Amino acid sequence: MRKIFRGPHGGFAKFVVWSTSIFLLLMIFWPGNNVIRWVGARIEISRQEKQIREYNRQIRQMDERIRMLTSDRDTLEKFAREQFNFAEPGDDVYIIGD
Repeated sequence: MRKIFRGPHGGFAKFVVWSTSIFLLLMIFWPGNNVIRWVGARIEISRQEKQIREYNRQIRQMDERIRMLTSDRDTLEKFAREQFNFAEPGDDVYIIGD
């Protein structure tokens, strides 16, 4: 390495190192479009993609529940009893508080 910087082309080698260093610093810290912003954007995209997957999972669960409630009378009756405390005439209803 020393031969490169002390040889006949040492001035050019130093210029290349300095200019590359300055360019990299500008790419990292320059306001606006920089590496730090790119990393932050990638983290935000990953977070939102995870949120989308979770919402899609919830949608699939709700679709399955809707399908069951509209196709099976027993499931609909169980849902009405549990969620709304419905009862048929003559049934005893016991509500244990939440």
